Amino acid sequence: MSAHQKNVNIAEVVQHDIDHHFHPFTDHKAFHAAGGPRVITHADGVYIWDGKGNKILDGFSGLWCVNVGYGRKELAEVAYRQMLDLPYYNTFFKTTTVPTTELAAKISSVLPKRFQHIFFTNSGSESNDTIVRFVRHYWKLKGKPYRQHFIGRVRGYHGSTMVAANLGGMAGMHEQVGTEFAGFHHVQQPYWYDFGGDKTPEEFGLEAAAAVEKKILEVGPENVAAFIGEPIQGAAGVLIPPSTYWPEVQRICRKHGVLIISDEVICGFGRTGKWWGFQSLGFEPDIVTMAKGLSSGYQPIGAVAFADTLIKDFFALGGEFYHGMTYAGHPVAAAVALKNIEIIEDEKLVEKVAELAPYFARALASLNDHPIVGETRSLGLLGAIELSNDKAKRGRFKDSGRVGTICRDHCFKNNLIMRACWDTMVLAPPFIITKKEIDDMVKLARLALDATYADVKAEM
Repeated sequence: MSAHQKNVNIAEVVQHDIDHHFHPFTDHKAFHAAGGPRVITHADGVYIWDGKGNKILDGFSGLWCVNVGYGRKELAEVAYRQMLDLPYYNTFFKTTTVPTTELAAKISSVLPKRFQHIFFTNSGSESNDTIVRFVRHYWKLKGKPYRQHFIGRVRGYHGSTMVAANLGGMAGMHEQVGTEFAGFHHVQQPYWYDFGGDKTPEEFGLEAAAAVEKKILEVGPENVAAFIGEPIQGAAGVLIPPSTYWPEVQRICRKHGVLIISDEVICGFGRTGKWWGFQSLGFEPDIVTMAKGLSSGYQPIGAVAFADTLIKDFFALGGEFYHGMTYAGHPVAAAVALKNIEIIEDEKLVEKVAELAPYFARALASLNDHPIVGETRSLGLLGAIELSNDKAKRGRFKDSGRVGTICRDHCFKNNLIMRACWDTMVLAPPFIITKKEIDDMVKLARLALDATYADVKAEM
């Protein structure tokens, strides 16, 4: 903690927050009634500290993003040096900066060779917003202006901007942004635990993929521009699709000439044990969107990678692309992201995730004996714990999300960060986590599950 932070009046910070800070994704009436925020003051490795001095194991990497861990002085130093050299310049008007261009080349180098061109944004939301404009314009250039429709999944999350919220399949967001945006459709997510019934995961994977084709045929194949999906649906509860799902989705999209967009905002840069989620799930996208792990959260930055087959036509026919953001490709953010990727490469963190994955899976599986755990699942360092009131029948508690919130709050009390997605608890720890820290994380998770069980036992 800095000298400045040591002298901070935490109670005053909390009051200022209540008086002046409008938080994202927050019920402020309940939030303020509960006493306001927990103030996070500093961090190191896989731990964060709050204003009361509590050391908290961050099992969620901030918000799916601090992949290389906290306290990386080399990232702070590269930001400092870049600020001295060139704190800002844009990439409009036929200009660039050294770190921006070097980062574009570096991202291309860790993607399959067909991805050679990178468009920069400031977030995952902006990345997914960008692809809607690009794809619709692309199809116009190809003489097919009627290809305007996008297909996503129920509970798919692609960001919070107006377009990205419509692109995603979160019902609560749709209620607030309205449904005035035409051309966005959502199909069943590949969620075997909730919807698989008596089918094997493989059978259900094909059924969920068939929902994509059904929607394409309903809208008209000639009208569908693209299908978008996270390789693993993160905010929906770390929904790892059956092995049959993505190859079948790809077959269907190729059959009907529909572009495939892989939203790699969470999965990208090694989270699944390979550089990209689409490599782990077995499909080949045409467009890749990214953010979070691009800088490990040290700077706000996002990007979109386009396959050469698209870019060739776009550059030849497209003229000016009327889209861009003031801070897109920001030289400081780019310098930090570039160094972040170098750390991932130099420390072989993607390989480390792959090596840790079986241990992480076994550690999570040790919770399967708990009375309210219906299932655990993981891929790489992405994990989920399903909360159930009837393990045998994969039953659910009443008022979806209520018990998950109870469990999340018990985690916080026990100095563990574990997120609740409805009644699914999810984990995405930093890549630098050790086996001992995984063990500690699971022990703390069990304490939270025990406390949650005590609260809801009467409902079972």
